Amino acid sequence: MNDKKAQTRERILKAASAALIQRGPAEPSVGEVMGAAGLTVGGFYAHFESKDAMMLEAFKQLLGRRRDLIADMDAELTGEERRALVAAFYLSRKHRDSSESACPIPASIGELGRLPDAFRIALNEHMELMVAQLAASPEDTDKALADMALMVGGLALARALGPGDLSDRLLRAAKSAVR
Repeated sequence: MNDKKAQTRERILKAASAALIQRGPAEPSVGEVMGAAGLTVGGFYAHFESKDAMMLEAFKQLLGRRRDLIADMDAELTGEERRALVAAFYLSRKHRDSSESACPIPASIGELGRLPDAFRIALNEHMELMVAQLAASPEDTDKALADMALMVGGLALARALGPGDLSDRLLRAAKSAVR
């Protein structure tokens, strides 16, 4: 793939990622994503075979970025310390309100049952890899899963509520429960 085509593909994926974070993978249209990337719909199929293929790639990229952030953490931290640090960022107002590099799971979770299996497979793989990053030992995996569920659910509810006192309180309460 030449440089210009690769750059255009990345612009499309960036626009798809922003749409996915805000509204999930099913709702945004190809036209909307291409328009946000500053492109016309006519060029879409030069980059992706379908809307699902585009959204799946954006979903996987966003999940990979989440794991990369955790991989950059201090290796000396215990699983509990690592999860508390992740929760401090994940359950923050900044993350709740982000539209470009936030976790796509809260906006996507309700749609995954209606999407191609590849989305659930990607989520399953992500969850397994996250547990491996957040659990200090095999005995710690259930706590890591529970904390991940609490974080995703807390962020989903906070986003649904929007910025405000109750949303902020919910973020603080979920963060406190992870600790």
